[in-house]
Amino acid sequence: MLADILSRDGAEQSASVTRQRNLANADHLATLHAIWTAETQAARHDRYRDLVMAALPPGHRQSLSHQARWLYRTLHAAELAGLDPADVIRTAIASRDLAGSRDLAAVLDARIRPRVYPLLPQRQGAWAGRVPRLPDPARHAYLARIAALMDDRTRRLGQYAAQTTPSWVVSVLGPVPAGSAARRQWEDKAASIAAYREMYGYDHPDDPIGPEPAREAPDQRAAWHQAFAALGPAGQPDIRAMPDGQLWLARDTYAAQTAWAPRHTGKELRLSRLGAFDAALAAIRADTETAAARKAGEYDRAARHEHLAASYRALRDHYRQREHDLTQDIAARQEWEHATERSRRLAIAADTELRRRHPGRKIEPLRSAEPAPPAIPDATSCNLPQTALSPRQRP
Repeated sequence: MLADILSRDGAEQSASVTRQRNLANADHLATLHAIWTAETQAARHDRYRDLVMAALPPGHRQSLSHQARWLYRTLHAAELAGLDPADVIRTAIASRDLAGSRDLAAVLDARIRPRVYPLLPQRQGAWAGRVPRLPDPARHAYLARIAALMDDRTRRLGQYAAQTTPSWVVSVLGPVPAGSAARRQWEDKAASIAAYREMYGYDHPDDPIGPEPAREAPDQRAAWHQAFAALGPAGQPDIRAMPDGQLWLARDTYAAQTAWAPRHTGKELRLSRLGAFDAALAAIRADTETAAARKAGEYDRAARHEHLAASYRALRDHYRQREHDLTQDIAARQEWEHATERSRRLAIAADTELRRRHPGRKIEPLRSAEPAPPAIPDATSCNLPQTALSPRQRP
């Protein structure tokens, strides 16, 4: 052991050398994106907090609560959709009086979310163009290096897809073109799809990008829509040859297609399943308490627990029926997604092409006409006593 210790020279690598070595080993978009998020999220939140404080009336300028993280997420989604976060905050504050607001962050988030909810993220472009302004030059240079690595990795993913032609890319982009210009365009589209798959770990062999992520994940949703805009399917007309009028018509079909979309009830389905499980468990517990009370001769307490067990069973049956209905809603949503996939792709591609042709023109973000999500139901809708509510369902 002593010989092993004496054989070491004691030299240690500096932090900068270690960081550069780790970057060299992080040739994967999931790893690089995790680094990017860790380096940019705090700075983005600080910027949003400064914007909120600057827009608040003097009498309401106070530290924001922990609910501010949801406000920052909503503002980030608004920015990804092409809105100015400062303007969004000012509009939310001016919409109604803030008097009596107990939590400003929660109030502003509730006001902004309906405006941002229908909007689709816009194309974000290369990572090198997304490097935020940081006061520390070293950190800014580090982020620029991360962005360059992510752009290079994305480009190489497109080239690799052209060499290996996996089934998920051929089904939407067709075979690799022979011409150099057409091949580069094919690789660019494949790069957007492959980048999303690698960054978020989607590895289905045939389905290129899977279902649309929830709005609670704005960065993933923006990456998904960027990949979605690159999808074919193979054989679809090239929108670059379409005149502007036809592109506007195709873009406007997005609202018509999304207007009849069934509600996305995944969150409600999850809560209904949790409610049914909790209610069934509470009914078992109440039945046990009933048996123990009867055995001890406490018949009044036994009657109370027996009534409570019946209430829990009614609550369980209510949630199971709701789970059945919501499962049918999910199936209807999947059928709608399959039926409208081609037209929605064309509308998003038309929006992207119009923005490319008219970079100086102010074009409103593409807006979905889906119905707004309803308030999450709770067990109070069952008209049962509050004592029958499980711990996870009590208001």
